[in-house]
Amino acid sequence: MNLDAHWMPFTANKAFKQKPVLMESSSGMYWTSEQGDTLLDMTSGLWCTNLGHSPARVAEAMYEASRNLGYVPSFNLGHRASFELAERLTELAPGNLDHVFFTNSGSEAVDTALKIAMAYHAARGESGRNLFIARERAYHGVNMGGTSVAGIRANTRQFHRWGEVDHLPHTHDLARNAFSRGLPAHGVEKAQALNDLIALHGSDRIAAVLVEPVAGAGGVLPPPAGYLRALREICDEHGILLIFDEVVTAFGRVGAFTASIEFDVIPDMFTSAKGLTSGAVPMGATFCSADIYQTVVNSEEGIELWHGYTYSAHPIACAAASACLDIYLEESLFTRVNEGIGREFEDAVHSLADLPQVVDIRNYGLLAAIEFAPNADGLPYGTQIFRKGLESGLMVRGAGDSVILSPPLIMESRHLDEFVEKVRSVAKVIWE
Repeated sequence: MNLDAHWMPFTANKAFKQKPVLMESSSGMYWTSEQGDTLLDMTSGLWCTNLGHSPARVAEAMYEASRNLGYVPSFNLGHRASFELAERLTELAPGNLDHVFFTNSGSEAVDTALKIAMAYHAARGESGRNLFIARERAYHGVNMGGTSVAGIRANTRQFHRWGEVDHLPHTHDLARNAFSRGLPAHGVEKAQALNDLIALHGSDRIAAVLVEPVAGAGGVLPPPAGYLRALREICDEHGILLIFDEVVTAFGRVGAFTASIEFDVIPDMFTSAKGLTSGAVPMGATFCSADIYQTVVNSEEGIELWHGYTYSAHPIACAAASACLDIYLEESLFTRVNEGIGREFEDAVHSLADLPQVVDIRNYGLLAAIEFAPNADGLPYGTQIFRKGLESGLMVRGAGDSVILSPPLIMESRHLDEFVEKVRSVAKVIWE
């Protein structure tokens, strides 16, 4: 087979194609390669297979939907499943976040939220509010809007920022918060940097503040205790929208349907994707408050928001999401993290603090990062553990100096035992 035609995303293409790793099947916590080797997945694919791999019930729902209604556009037409799904989701959402706009990915959900924010302010006669505040080390997808506001420099260095953006400092504080379990104790004062940016730019120019409740791709950075609430209060004071990017944290990842519920801080909008269909088919969703929806919808006659996607609320994706919701609710998976497995995961990850060169371990819910000291003599240790892990039947995410973990919600104690054993085995090879 010639691998050259496929330009792979976020991949060193030349290196991968010299030694490809190709999966053939998956089930539960494991992938199986074409060679028949099993791989324990401690990443939920890309943070998304919350229900584990290939749940039969979801596949069956998708198949039945495809037989009945393969496609219908959401532009001036509709189908019952999209409205039923939207109602189910908004009933679970916190506060008055009772409207949902369907997209096909987290990246699209973020860009949708940015557009809705600008449309909202324009409808209120404040079209000058078109500057966004995000955060250093933030990841908000790879569409031009999300790329522009994101704070991971490597993801923006080949592209110009298409829009007015400024950044809050990240909240990572090794000196004071190393080896924190749960929310770090120090750092709430970092939220006050928002006041400095408001003074610099003027509150009448700022449309929204966009943050991940727990930063994901930037290194799993749980917010300091009180930090998100402080942002909420500052935004309220200045008429600035607060948007949570919950593409990673929603659907049980941190112990509730959303991180906003877990942390008791309600944004004006939040984005989601990944766990919405547990990775079975692309789908995202942007939730917004009743005030935002009514303000935009009542501002125009005819089309109120000139935005949308060909595959918004695709019938097969709606069927997958609805089946996933059934499983989440019937098996109480949104809260499973807080009923034991979260503490087991925390203990297992922190048990690795004695590995060579570890400088920090941090976690919240089923998210964690093990950070190593920089390696001056070669590949970062996180990258090395990722590569050696693949050879040993373990999938973790290597992010420079860190190993990032986000296992499926269905994980059990035996999977944690296997994970710890394999990481220690890999470490022995690296540091022998």
